[in-house]
Amino acid sequence: MNNIIALIKEQWINRVLIWKLSFYNYKSTYARHYLGVLWVVLMPLLQAAVFWFVFGVGIRRPRGDVGDLPFIVHLLSGIFPWGFITACVTGGAMAILSKVGLVTKMKFPSSILISITILGNIISLVFTTLIIMVISFINDYSSPIHYVGVLYFVFATVMFTFGLSLILSSVVIIIRDVKNVIANVMRLFFFMTPIIWTIETATPIMKIITEYNPFAYLVMTYRTSLVYSEGFIYGDWSNHLYFWSLTILLFFIGVQIHYRFRDKFVDYLR
Repeated sequence: MNNIIALIKEQWINRVLIWKLSFYNYKSTYARHYLGVLWVVLMPLLQAAVFWFVFGVGIRRPRGDVGDLPFIVHLLSGIFPWGFITACVTGGAMAILSKVGLVTKMKFPSSILISITILGNIISLVFTTLIIMVISFINDYSSPIHYVGVLYFVFATVMFTFGLSLILSSVVIIIRDVKNVIANVMRLFFFMTPIIWTIETATPIMKIITEYNPFAYLVMTYRTSLVYSEGFIYGDWSNHLYFWSLTILLFFIGVQIHYRFRDKFVDYLR
């Protein structure tokens, strides 16, 4: 419990530094690109265009709308939150290793590197979410009051990916090969999450997998709040209980692992 309190205090004490470094990293990422921050929107749009062409025009059967939604809207409302989720997981896992200079050359609280990465991804999410909001509002897919569910999605994603990143960022430093495993596991989860397909048309085994897939819970929460008319949060009490129990468990384990190895990071990085 002491480690958890210490970690929370560390984030609060360094909140200004987290914001400044996150904003600096965000600007520097696109500083040498002609289109600058437009790539924040263009990259997921181009990815969605590829999947729309392959699955919407090509091999997908049957073609056409997904319920009351055009397939492209269904796709965008899955691609955008997934991009945020996977960026938080992969970026969080590499947050400490990628800033090896800060960790080894000065007394720098390593846990805030994960916060810096996640905050930068939130900034990108704002731009893509505005696109879905405009599409939803114009076509009356969801009530604007339900858009507040996006805030819950962001909070839930940050908590889940932060706990997971605490674990992965430590393991990656100790075992470098893990970073390749993470990329492939996230690629697998992409196809195990209802981004391209729908839960209603899934096979029985995929429906069961979806129930225990935390990424499916997050993507469906985003989609529910913006383009579905049922409400602003996906699932029932059992879905919420499972997700938050898993999130709290990952956070607790992540804190213990991080504080156990953080003083040895320099030795592993040499």
